[in-house]
Amino acid sequence: MTTRTTIRHLAGRLFVLSALLVLSAVALTSRPAFAGDYAERVILGFSDDGSRFAFEEYGREDGSGFVYSNIYIIDTATDQWTDGAPYRVRIEEDTPDIEAAREQARAQAAGALAQIVHPGTMSATNTVFELPADSKRMAARPFWFSPRDGSDALEFRLVTRHFSGEEWCVEFGGPVGFTLLQISNTPGEATRKIHEDTSIPSSRGCPLDYHFADIVTFYPGDDRELIVAVLILLEKRGFEGPDGRYLAVTTRLAL
Repeated sequence: MTTRTTIRHLAGRLFVLSALLVLSAVALTSRPAFAGDYAERVILGFSDDGSRFAFEEYGREDGSGFVYSNIYIIDTATDQWTDGAPYRVRIEEDTPDIEAAREQARAQAAGALAQIVHPGTMSATNTVFELPADSKRMAARPFWFSPRDGSDALEFRLVTRHFSGEEWCVEFGGPVGFTLLQISNTPGEATRKIHEDTSIPSSRGCPLDYHFADIVTFYPGDDRELIVAVLILLEKRGFEGPDGRYLAVTTRLAL
């Protein structure tokens, strides 16, 4: 093979390779987006005395493309929103900057968030992409020095049921509510009901299902109780498919 032929051969191969790279890039950028939107979540933590728990969810809405951020602060004794929460920001304009919504939400909540000083301990977590064996069950050790046999595990179960609702929601399989149970590993100790829906709050929209997301714990150091926040992924009807948002249930466990 002559030098000129070799050069032409190499040039041809480079052209084919370049074309394949271009086609691959086009294929990647032209993939259809996933329907619906699932919010990101950030655990902001607990107040010094454990009386408050805070977290943030943020993302970009399907359909409109608007960016949003919601900050929730919860009274851990009553399991209710407090201190002016939730703080919601939704920027209704075409912007690629999700951080703009997050900054606005944090600015609005700054006074209340000043008391959130402890991150807590992430005892268990599931990501949106994870496929747990059972998304309605989550368990963790309450302390790092707890026995590995799980004899004193924090174990929770989700039980869901359908409620009556508007036709626009029923036709999509909702509305669905949940009960949160704490399962005892101590013989003779009863299962504890931590939360039970008796109706569906309007803030949930059209809820379709629930899955465990996180168990976050905080020990105030008074030798009397452990504070637990259970984050639950709420799947609800969205514009292009199911949307994912988060809610938290807080409880105090005697030690």
